[in-house]
Amino acid sequence: MSDEVERNAARLAELLEAARLCVAVSESLTAGQLCAALGAAPNSGTWFRGGVVAYATEVKRGVLGVPDSPPVSAETAAAMAEGVRELMRADLAVATTGVGGPEPQDGEPVGSVWLAVSTPDGVDTHHYSFSGDPEQVLRQTVEHALELLRAAVPAPSRTTGRTHP
Repeated sequence: MSDEVERNAARLAELLEAARLCVAVSESLTAGQLCAALGAAPNSGTWFRGGVVAYATEVKRGVLGVPDSPPVSAETAAAMAEGVRELMRADLAVATTGVGGPEPQDGEPVGSVWLAVSTPDGVDTHHYSFSGDPEQVLRQTVEHALELLRAAVPAPSRTTGRTHP
């Protein structure tokens, strides 16, 4: 895990604790790297609900409610984020799907990544075209997912977060 990922996860942890919110993750492309980063952050037991690593299409559909859509798309990312937020009863959720490489997949080029953040107010999707080898694409994906989660945390005075386990 890079120092930047660790710093971003620690900053997110502070915000989530202050806001009294919990987060969940759904990963395809990143294969658990985002969950590992969050689980290693300070006091993760108070704000991290868990995650689903869903590589297989049938898992995405059966567990997360992903519709019959291309695996690397805004629709898939949005459904993954909404599905895991509901499944884990979290305030916020993020999902990752994309092509890490080394070869294109389903007509999508290496580095094509969709991230989605689900909140009680709805879901936002973001498309990125990362460059580099598979490890670099995955690292960039995790970094951006953490940044999107950080941006989704409202100011503590406006939150009514769920009770943590």
